[in-house]
Amino acid sequence: MKERYGNGAWCQYGFVDAFNPLTNWYDHDVIGIDTGITMVMVENARTGFVWETFMKNPEAQRGMARAGFQSSPALELQDKNPNPSPATSDSSDPKVG
Repeated sequence: MKERYGNGAWCQYGFVDAFNPLTNWYDHDVIGIDTGITMVMVENARTGFVWETFMKNPEAQRGMARAGFQSSPALELQDKNPNPSPATSDSSDPKVG
């Protein structure tokens, strides 16, 4: 998007909050709440830290149980390392590609 729409869509803090290239209108605002949640989502996808920390909260556990959610053993195994980072892979391990 940055290459296609240029400097109007991109500023010092990243993409602007909104723009309309058909009318050549670009908002001057960058809203931190949009950017902040993206960083939290990336960390959660990368390590699961956010979800694991959230689920340590007794109120969250109770709410999830009341809503009918249950843990799945298959997902728990997958969640141990869903997205292994190449930087943390042990290349001396013959099981690691």
